Amino acid sequence: MSASPPESPPDAQPVDPRAGGDSDPNTLSTEDLLLQLRQDRLWLLRQIDAGRWPHWRLDLAALERELGLLLDQAADRSVRG
Repeated sequence: MSASPPESPPDAQPVDPRAGGDSDPNTLSTEDLLLQLRQDRLWLLRQIDAGRWPHWRLDLAALERELGLLLDQAADRSVRG
């Protein structure tokens, strides 16, 4: 992992793009869902970089990488289809 993202408090929660909105979570667009998942991935990365859950660091880092690949593939398919 190259540059660390800005620090966040260890107990900070992932950002919910629907917060304050009237949208139904069951009707999120693909783009909104991908945005929410990317924000959750960034939150996880920040937690890992901050030293949270040291015993799970390697597993969580692998999960974060897999999630990134999955999100990239989903975004590519969304653009094409």
